[in-house]
Amino acid sequence: MIRFYCDYAEGAHPAILEKLAQTNLEQTEGYGEDHFCQEARAHIQTLCEAPQADVHFLVGGTQANLTVIAATLRPHEGVIATDTAHISSHETGSIEATGHKVLTVPNEDGKLTAAQVEAYWAAHQADETKEHTVKPGMVYISNPTELGTLYTLEELEALSAVCRSHGLPLYLDGARLGYGLAAEDNTLTLPDLARLCDVFYIGGTKQGALFGEAVVILQPRLKEDFRYLIKQRGGMLAKGRLLGIQFLTLFEDGLYLRLARHADELADLLREGLEKAGCPLLVHSRTNLIFPVLPDKAIEKLKEKYSFSHYQRVDENHCAVRFCTSWATKREHVEALVADLQREVKE
Repeated sequence: MIRFYCDYAEGAHPAILEKLAQTNLEQTEGYGEDHFCQEARAHIQTLCEAPQADVHFLVGGTQANLTVIAATLRPHEGVIATDTAHISSHETGSIEATGHKVLTVPNEDGKLTAAQVEAYWAAHQADETKEHTVKPGMVYISNPTELGTLYTLEELEALSAVCRSHGLPLYLDGARLGYGLAAEDNTLTLPDLARLCDVFYIGGTKQGALFGEAVVILQPRLKEDFRYLIKQRGGMLAKGRLLGIQFLTLFEDGLYLRLARHADELADLLREGLEKAGCPLLVHSRTNLIFPVLPDKAIEKLKEKYSFSHYQRVDENHCAVRFCTSWATKREHVEALVADLQREVKE
C-alpha cells in the first residue's frame, strides 16, 4: 500500500535520527532547559526577527492548541474559528474539555475573514443579553488551512488589525506551516507571523520530526506563567532535549524549508496529472494537500493500491478525496499514482 493519507506516516528525517543517536548519552538539564533547546529557540527567534519571543517546545498539535487557548482565555470566553478548523472538527472536544467553547463561523475555502471576526464581535456587543452568552476572547486560524489554502499577507494584516482593535489575541496553528511557507504562491514569512500574530506554532510532527511543535509567543501577557500551564496540561517533557535536538536540526541549516519544498513540488506534480486527466479540484491550493473530485468507480479501484481519505460527496457519482504528500514522499510513487489516476478516470 502506497500512502497518501497523511503527512506523518513516516518516522523522521535521517539527520534527526543521527543527531539523536550522536547525543544519546550526553547528560543535560531536563524539562526544556538544556542547551539544545536554547540553541533551537535562538534559531527560531532569529528567523522570526523576534528576539523578544518566547519559544516553548510541546509534543503535539492538539496539546499545543489546548494549552495556548486555555492560557489565553478567561473562564467566560471562547475562541472564534471556522467550522472546518482543526480545533472544532478533529480534536475530540479538547478545547471544550478545558472549559471553553469554540465559536464557529462558516469557512471561505477553509479561511476566516476579518469581516467575519468584526461581524461576530459586533453582534455580541449589540446583544442586550450578552452576559448570558460566551464572550469571544481570541481568534484561531491555521496556515495552511485544513483545505490546504493559504492566507495572503493582506488577509493576515486585515485579521490582525481587527483582532487588535477589539483586544482579541490572534493565534495561528502552524501544524503544516513549512508547507505553506515553501508554496509557490505564498506571500507570508516568519517575520510577518511574528509581527501580526500574538502567538503561533511551528509544526514539526508533520514536517520531518519524530514529534514536536514549537510555540512562539509574542504578546507579553500570554508569556506569563506559560511553563506552569505546560506542566499542568501534561506537556512538559522530562527529556525536553529530544524536542530541542529535533528543532535545532530542522532549523540550523534550512532543512525545514527544503523538506517542505519537496512535498509541495510533488503535490504540484500530482495536480498537473489531475488537470491532464480532466479532474476538477474542490479548492485551489499550492501546498501539500490536494482535493480532487473523482468518479466513485475510480476511487474504489485506486483504493486497492493507495491509501487516501474521503472528504465529501459532490454528487451521486463523484466524491472529493484528499491526497497528501509529505517531506518523505517518493517521486516514483507520485508518478505511479498519476498514471493510475489518468487510466482509471478514462475508463
